[in-house]
Amino acid sequence: MIIDLPSTSISAISKSLVKLREEGGAVALGRVLTLVISTNSENLESVIAAANDASREHPMRVIVISRPKNTQKDHHYLDAQIRLGGDAGASEVIILTPVGLDQSDDSDLVMGLLLPDAPVVAWWSGTSPQVPSGTLLGKLATRRITDALDKPDPEIAISELAASFRPGDTDFAWTRLTLWRTQLAAILDNPPFEPVLEVKVTANKRTPSAILLAAWLKLQLKVPVELISVEGGINDGVHKVEYVRTSGTTVLQRNAKGVADLIQPDQPNHSIWLPERTLRDSLAEELRTLEPDRMLETVLKDGLPALKAQ
Repeated sequence: MIIDLPSTSISAISKSLVKLREEGGAVALGRVLTLVISTNSENLESVIAAANDASREHPMRVIVISRPKNTQKDHHYLDAQIRLGGDAGASEVIILTPVGLDQSDDSDLVMGLLLPDAPVVAWWSGTSPQVPSGTLLGKLATRRITDALDKPDPEIAISELAASFRPGDTDFAWTRLTLWRTQLAAILDNPPFEPVLEVKVTANKRTPSAILLAAWLKLQLKVPVELISVEGGINDGVHKVEYVRTSGTTVLQRNAKGVADLIQPDQPNHSIWLPERTLRDSLAEELRTLEPDRMLETVLKDGLPALKAQ
């Protein structure tokens, strides 16, 4: 079900939600959080699709603020759309399109639509504020999600993330590494039980995830970590990680089909399922726990400087 509310107000949207709940009895029942997404018209449907998929694991109210690219300066109004049922996964989706309205902060638009007594998660898709926790929307949120991959320069993006980081901040550049970190840690739990002397990370030079992975490995293993840049189109950017040890080099290398080859000295090769993380996968993972990500904080504050200083 899709309900359009042209030239409306937050009060009118709230009344429509109440009416729909009275008529259908489902709206807002069993919701565990409010997800507020700030995006643009180009990304609108992709972020809604990811939120709809994630809502089947985390029933929630989704509020999307979609600012149009080009508007006439003398036009000031708010369009809205409410999506329910099959058009909204296991949630209800409220799309706000402010035209000619102040863009300094999105909190004024969502305050009257937040679920009572439920945590708020803010996700900036596309352009994100320099200090997410410093915005009014960021102060409302328990979790603040950005994506350094949206920035043109990965090194600057990660440096800005480290400089602005506050407990509750997270970034999809880090979330995309979960499967890599799991497999790389598991390798050390199996023979040969030798210390790692050096690590080499081969990755797409245009991705911030590779920098975070190298910083994490530096932090955990306390050995030299070399970041080797290549061309590639994988969203986390990581192609291969090598553990150099006395008996030889262990290699975890992913191919284009999402399968990684584990190559170890004097052992048969193994294939490991290591797919790219979709937007839905990353979002669902971030919503599973709303506790501060202490590991990401440590990687940014300790691992990143250690990587740069080596």
